[in-house]
Amino acid sequence: MTSLLEGAKKLVTRGTEIGARIEALDAATYAARGRLDDAVVADAQAVVDRAAGRLRLSATHTVVAIGGATGSGKSSTFNALTGLELSAVGVRRPTTSWASACVWGRDGAEELLEWLGIPPRHQTTRDSMLDSGRRGADSELDGVVLLDLPDHDSTEVAHHLEVNRLVDLADLLVWVLDPQKYADAAIHDRYLTPSADHQDVMLVVLNHIDTVPEERRQSMLDDVRRLLDADGLDRVPVLPVSARQGTGIAELRAEIARRAGEKRATRSRIDADVKAAATELAAAAGDAPTRVLSPERVAALDDAFADAAGVPAIVDAVERSTRMRLGRATGWPVFSWLSGIKPDPLRHLDLDLGAEGRELSGRGRATAPQTAQVQRARVDTDVRTLADDVSNGLAMPWVEAVRRASVSRLDDLGDRLDGALAAAEIGATRLPFWAGLVRVVQWLLVVATLAGLGWTGVLAGSGKLQDADTPQVAGVAVAVVLLVGGVVLGLLLGLACRLVVAGTARRRAEAADERLRGAVAEVSHELVVDPVEIELAAYTAVRNGVSRALA
Repeated sequence: MTSLLEGAKKLVTRGTEIGARIEALDAATYAARGRLDDAVVADAQAVVDRAAGRLRLSATHTVVAIGGATGSGKSSTFNALTGLELSAVGVRRPTTSWASACVWGRDGAEELLEWLGIPPRHQTTRDSMLDSGRRGADSELDGVVLLDLPDHDSTEVAHHLEVNRLVDLADLLVWVLDPQKYADAAIHDRYLTPSADHQDVMLVVLNHIDTVPEERRQSMLDDVRRLLDADGLDRVPVLPVSARQGTGIAELRAEIARRAGEKRATRSRIDADVKAAATELAAAAGDAPTRVLSPERVAALDDAFADAAGVPAIVDAVERSTRMRLGRATGWPVFSWLSGIKPDPLRHLDLDLGAEGRELSGRGRATAPQTAQVQRARVDTDVRTLADDVSNGLAMPWVEAVRRASVSRLDDLGDRLDGALAAAEIGATRLPFWAGLVRVVQWLLVVATLAGLGWTGVLAGSGKLQDADTPQVAGVAVAVVLLVGGVVLGLLLGLACRLVVAGTARRRAEAADERLRGAVAEVSHELVVDPVEIELAAYTAVRNGVSRALA
């Protein structure tokens, strides 16, 4: 990528660095992979690879490819431009599928020719010993790599493949037409019309102009112009030449030299390639605005997951269990002992509270199977609604991608919810410090009550309960005070603690609800929200990438 950026510094267009645009297209292509049409993505990736490869090579050379049909005089035009008989013409034309190359200025061209795939035996250097003493006459073509392509209408499949490959790699395309078949649908449908985005790197040559009567030449050129305009190539020049007689060759050479000298052909070709690929990718991706999941929709999904996990039932059981446990701890021990007959609500849910009740290491679910089925149906509905809402208006490939992502991991729902509940610390059985103090006081009152009961019995049996010598408080025997006071104070303390117990139970239920819902929310994000957001992020990456590539 460093080499790409170094080469891009020399090729700047519309104030935007080409390397940055290629990187943007590459990012869009990467995000689209597996989501949009494979052929479109593959074409875009090919453009990225091809453009990056071209930028790493010589920026001083311009690759000019000459293409045409059999008999159009393409090879004659190539020979006329080079001034050498390098390509066989007519019936002498070889059947090879390789293109021929003529290079003006060899320095730095070796890697470029290797990238083009031109074998050494098909390469000629114009300023070599074959052309001694003629360099000054053609110095205007310095930096030009001229390619003579195979006939595009050849019956050989290898010829078609070679033409298509080099058409994609050339910086400037020169299409040679024959006056007898310049309207041939083969070249218009296969090469000209699909190249409307590349017309700034194209030239059209009407060869054999010498075979056309002078009075018909202009009308024929006008007809060619009309056909090109219909192909969307209104900016492509049309040059009349006669390779055999040399008519128009100087003008054609001058036009090629001008474009090569401006060093704009390579830049324009890469621009056109990137723009065309980005346009195709944008069309496949659609033009809907980017979007994100709304907090309200995510919250609704979290609620559905929480219901499926049985969180409301567990929270209610935590509150009732806390009331029961703290009531036993702070109430009058006699009543607390009697209330111990009732089962603990958490145990009733068949949940293992773990060490000191800090975790739900569940053996079972917090809801009955019948309820779980209903709640799972709600989960499925909410997941489907979430996917439909967030993908509404997107192109169908993205709608399908979001839907696939939303349900791709729902098979793990049961296990993941159970694991989340098992790891959640709710502190269901821990007694607060104040409850322990109240319990001590209650048992002290029980001891006082028992002591008073025993003492009162002894005094009553000996007839000394009303004796003046018996310890009294306000005229009442201390034994009776201990008996009655222990019971009354124990009951009053238990009643007084009920309000505190109720508040503590509510706070514990709220804390358990928060922890459990937080754990369940992690599951909903892992199984649904995160996969959906990955697809939305990919859509945003494609949209932003093609936008920057088209800038």
